[in-house]
Amino acid sequence: MRITQGVEWALHCCHALAEAPGGVALTVQQLAELHAGNPAYLAKHLQALSRAGIVLSVLGPRGGYRLGRPPDQIRLLDVVEAIEGQGPVFLCTEIRQRGPAALAPASYRMPCAIAAAVGAAEQAWRRELASTTVADIVAESRRRAPEAIAATARWLEQSAQNRGRRSSGGDAGATGP
Repeated sequence: MRITQGVEWALHCCHALAEAPGGVALTVQQLAELHAGNPAYLAKHLQALSRAGIVLSVLGPRGGYRLGRPPDQIRLLDVVEAIEGQGPVFLCTEIRQRGPAALAPASYRMPCAIAAAVGAAEQAWRRELASTTVADIVAESRRRAPEAIAATARWLEQSAQNRGRRSSGGDAGATGP
């Protein structure tokens, strides 16, 4: 199964929002800068996360996005489904019922063995994603890459300070997502 780049971006944004100092809101521009990405592309995915209640959009001079619920209550499956939808990954089109060896439709009472095997694999994949939360990812990231987490924390703190200076100086460009 292939997870799109949008899911990767969304998960990294949730991770960054979970690590944001004091739960401050981060703008699309900050999140895009943190990940060296395109703000317009990222905004589309943040809107999908917002519709799903995973993130909240905060308006105003200190606006942006923050998590919509605690990280231990956001499952990876929630993020995947917010971006990709809840439909099945594999759709069997019953090609076994076509061509010169096809039998009468009544002969195909049981699901296709291929569809059954892929369906079982997808269920296992969804169970695993449902059993892992953003908090789990944050904890594992801290264990695996403490230097990277520290660097991100420093950048987030500096970015928040810079943004605070801009907003107190009347910078209209820092007003929300």
